[in-house]
Order: sequence, then structure tokens, then C-alpha cells
Amino acid sequence: MFSSFGARSASAYQQIGVQSVVTEASPHQLINMLFDGLLKSLSSARTAMQNRNVEEKIRHISKAQRIIQEGLILGLDLEKGGELAENLLALYDYCAVKLTQANASNNVAFLDEVEHLMAPVAKSWAAIGPDALNGNHNPISVGG
Repeated sequence: MFSSFGARSASAYQQIGVQSVVTEASPHQLINMLFDGLLKSLSSARTAMQNRNVEEKIRHISKAQRIIQEGLILGLDLEKGGELAENLLALYDYCAVKLTQANASNNVAFLDEVEHLMAPVAKSWAAIGPDALNGNHNPISVGG
């Protein structure tokens, strides 16, 4: 009983810590966190596939899809972002389809393709820095 309580307490503490980090993060940091979470989920899904752990594979691919669909896509400002935002939307949609294919076929090549496409975008986003959100050509609308 004590160890179960300890595990629940640790989980609650972790959730509060994550919520605090998200609440205090800048819009640029939030997108960075989404990209980091996406790449980690892809890696974890790949490991789960290689270990034939179907439950974990599904969990990690689902998380990656949610990051793309509910985080990255919803963060796009198609009106202000113009062609860049439209291209990112097409890329994100394509990656979401590839993740569905990876899940259905148990084919790690689809995960590799998504990682190959998204890693440079994540790296570029990190490189532009938080000041890019204040510019006139911002394809992302996060926060207020």
C-alpha cells in the first residue's frame, strides 16, 4: 500500500511539474517542447516495434499523432503564415498519415520517414529563437 501511494504521489508531482513548465513557457518554448515530445515518441515507438510490444507501439504512435494534430497543426496561423504555414500543414498532414501507416503495418520505415522529415523542422525552429514569434512572417500562433 505504501509503495502504491508513493507511486501515485510521484506521478502527481510530475504532472504538476510538467504543468508548471508548460504554464511558464514562452510560445517558442512550447513549440520546442512539442517537437521534442514528437521525436521522443517516434524513438519510443521504434523501440516498441523492434521489441514487438504492440501496446507500447500504439501508445507512442498515438502520442506522436496527437502532438502533430493537436499541437503543431492547431498552432499554425494559415492567414498570417502564408505559404510557409501551408507547407507546414501539408508536411504535418503527410506525417500523420505515415504514422497511421506505421501503426497499421508495423513498419518502422514509416517512423524513420517521419523522423527524417520532422527533425530538420524541429532543429530549424530551435535555431530561429523566440524573437521570431514577434516578426511579421510568423506562421505560428501560440499563446496570446
